[in-house]
Amino acid sequence: MNPAPRPLPHPYTGRFAPSPTGPLHAGSLVAALASWLDARAHGGRWLVRIEDVDTPRCPPGADALVLSQLAACQLLPDEAPTWQSRRGALYAAALERLVAAGHAYPCACSRSEIALAQAADPTQRHGELVYPGTCRNGLHGRRARAWRLRTDRAAPVAWQDRRLGPQQQDVQGAVGDFVLRRADGLWAYQLAVVVDDAAQGITDVVRGADLADNTPRQILLQRALGLPSPRYLHTPLVLAADGEKLSKQNGAQALDLRDPAAALQAAAGRLGLPQAAGSPAERLACWTAAWAAVGTACGPAHEPL
Repeated sequence: MNPAPRPLPHPYTGRFAPSPTGPLHAGSLVAALASWLDARAHGGRWLVRIEDVDTPRCPPGADALVLSQLAACQLLPDEAPTWQSRRGALYAAALERLVAAGHAYPCACSRSEIALAQAADPTQRHGELVYPGTCRNGLHGRRARAWRLRTDRAAPVAWQDRRLGPQQQDVQGAVGDFVLRRADGLWAYQLAVVVDDAAQGITDVVRGADLADNTPRQILLQRALGLPSPRYLHTPLVLAADGEKLSKQNGAQALDLRDPAAALQAAAGRLGLPQAAGSPAERLACWTAAWAAVGTACGPAHEPL
């Protein structure tokens, strides 16, 4: 893989990329606000991308609801939003490039087969299924189900997170060859986000700390495709009362936007920003100045709801 990605474009372009599996909740507003403030503090553009590539999990109308919630908080993008579900041709072209360069291959394995292979290998970690590379050298007459990126040729990926500091991961050992196109024909998140970030000229990715583990896989893909790597900043998580990350999967409540200024103030507090008065627009102006003064303004790594 190419170890020297292209330089980043300029000036600053950031984005908020929600998955419309339901309405925004308190944790997603923290990420949205942080990405908006970082763009504004750098005098840059802020985009919204609807990450609906996993279409079965996205109920009709959820994307419009998310956009209306952002608008109620005065978090307005500088361009019309984009939808991943409309960008399949870009992902197909990227996969073709990866295959032609020998970076990607078809895979016939099911999850149960991967689990059995992992159970038989005492060196594999527990938890996430680490793909052992079964199909790297061909399908041997089996039918292809998915497409994967080779990770066996890559050195451990090191990067600098603007909040978390130096990070490193051996992707082959931690994840294995990861999926680019799923067995159901849908595009995998990792490929879609890398292609879209490059196509939109994203220079800075500001998102929740739960997505930090995705960064090394995305950097590998960027290198394989000869694309620039954005700068990364992963914001504090908002935790539920049981200590778990607040998410739609564990029943997080939709944002109560009867008072958008109050919702924004709560999100700002979790980012270490001061109390502010006035309308949402006036508070956003205050926090933009505070963010610009210190470079970032993020609170502790984890803060309960």
